[in-house]
Amino acid sequence: MVYGLLAVWTSMGWTYVTLILSHCILLYSISLVKIRWLCFVTGLCTLSMFKCEPFLSWQAGFVEGDFELRHVLFYGGCGFTIMRCMSFALENCERKDGNYNILELLKYNFYLPFFYFGPIMTFDKFYVQVNKSDLTRKEWEMWNIRVEGLIQLGVIIVVDILFHFMYILTIPTDIKLMKHLSDWALVGLAYFNLVYDWVKAAVMFGVINTVARLDHLDPPKPPKCITMLYVFAETHFDRGINDWLCKYVYDHLGGKHNDVVEELVATLCTFGVTILWLGPCQVVLVWAFFNCFGLNFELWTAKLSSREPFASFEIALTEAMSRRIRAVFNTFNFWCIVLYNVLALNSLDFAKLVAKRLLLKGFPITTIIVMFVTYCLIQVIKERERRQAMIDDPDPPASPPNATTSPTCTAAAPADSHPVTDPSKEKAE
Repeated sequence: MVYGLLAVWTSMGWTYVTLILSHCILLYSISLVKIRWLCFVTGLCTLSMFKCEPFLSWQAGFVEGDFELRHVLFYGGCGFTIMRCMSFALENCERKDGNYNILELLKYNFYLPFFYFGPIMTFDKFYVQVNKSDLTRKEWEMWNIRVEGLIQLGVIIVVDILFHFMYILTIPTDIKLMKHLSDWALVGLAYFNLVYDWVKAAVMFGVINTVARLDHLDPPKPPKCITMLYVFAETHFDRGINDWLCKYVYDHLGGKHNDVVEELVATLCTFGVTILWLGPCQVVLVWAFFNCFGLNFELWTAKLSSREPFASFEIALTEAMSRRIRAVFNTFNFWCIVLYNVLALNSLDFAKLVAKRLLLKGFPITTIIVMFVTYCLIQVIKERERRQAMIDDPDPPASPPNATTSPTCTAAAPADSHPVTDPSKEKAE
């Protein structure tokens, strides 16, 4: 805690530390009342102060100096601080015997590897891990940490070289140039935009997680590779934020995610918090609308497919044919994932241009070839996941449990709504 405080003080100034401490003290004081909704409202109001004027400019004035990373560190430190303080307050409300000490909150918030850029580890997990008495390491654990560190360093160097010569994020800003590109170049550019964002998140969280593992912590893992995301339930780029939203909003309000009304309320509230976290703007609102609709549409499709005659139709199919049909739907899921996230990463115009080229102007040659290649890719991924599921659980249950989907970046498609067990879906479900 002391090291984290000194590091923040040195990099951002004592006035910034005072600002952060004021938010911690405020939410700690509210948590003593042990009223869950009051803690949530206070946290969201505090978070909104970093998204609207004049509160934003006033608080930004607490940062001393004018260095290159000033704004990045300011927004990162403040945003993640409030999310951590909300986690602490909500966990304190759930505690039956007494309250957590404010020092626990300061240790939790000022742990330096997580302070500026996350990931967010919910307080209950952090508290258990930092207070465990057994600090022995597993066999080969230190060797694995060293290898991961070297891999992260190598990836950083490779990515820096590649993106110095490949203007993946700059090209989509020039729509006139986009119109002169071929269908293949445009589709590839859209895909590599997501690859860029995934690599950025994977490297950042990978480095932070490697350091945290040296402190005997088990932080949230980096995001799953974008190429493997044919299921909307796994399309989150920040597992920490996803776990936070699921624990305190989505699962809390949605229950078992079987009721249509409860699911609608849960997704609306979840994406409401997500919009506030990302900052309300046109692109974020459009992105949230499609994904909020998508989560509910998946439940509606699952309800419909479990009824007759759809249930009997799938039971009559062989396992191989059922998987082929799923892969066809997953092919469209994959490109919906690409388009939805390109919308958030670049612009609405770029996403519309890619969709038009892929589905309309490029039809039938480009559309059929791209979809066929994607279909083959998904079949390979499904087979890999099936084998891994057999290794992890040689005797899976007769019917899978209800899937708890991830709300932070999901979208609609009727793909995985069939009621029959699919071994390749065990992991996602």
